[in-house]
Amino acid sequence: MRRTATSVWNGTGTKGSGHLSTQSGVFDQQPYSFKTRFENEDGKKGTNPEELIAAAHAGCFNMALGVQLEQAGFEPEELNTQAAVQLEKQGEGFAITKIHLTLKGKVPKISSEQFQELANGAKANCPISQVLNAAISMEAELIS
Repeated sequence: MRRTATSVWNGTGTKGSGHLSTQSGVFDQQPYSFKTRFENEDGKKGTNPEELIAAAHAGCFNMALGVQLEQAGFEPEELNTQAAVQLEKQGEGFAITKIHLTLKGKVPKISSEQFQELANGAKANCPISQVLNAAISMEAELIS
């Protein structure tokens, strides 16, 4: 599988702006800029790369956990994961240093121990986790 996304940027890093488009069309000229990245905390004026990484990680993790649960004989009703990406100043630039996953899962007939074990496996082995050079932490809650 190969997927593509395109960024078009105009202007300087702090005063310029750009837009992102994806092969699927989910993003079609989605705006982003220095302001949407560092100054627009509510996220309503555009996206930023860290938000997209958070979405990719949450989605990949849920899918990986869904597969692991299926292989273990469980059928989840819902896996709800929030990924929080931490961007920090490092030297002259910035780095994503931490990602925290908060999982709430509704999975009938599974023990809390099995759920934690499978969630930890998905955290370590989903493709997005493997490509990121950041500390990944997780809280996993089994809800009934």
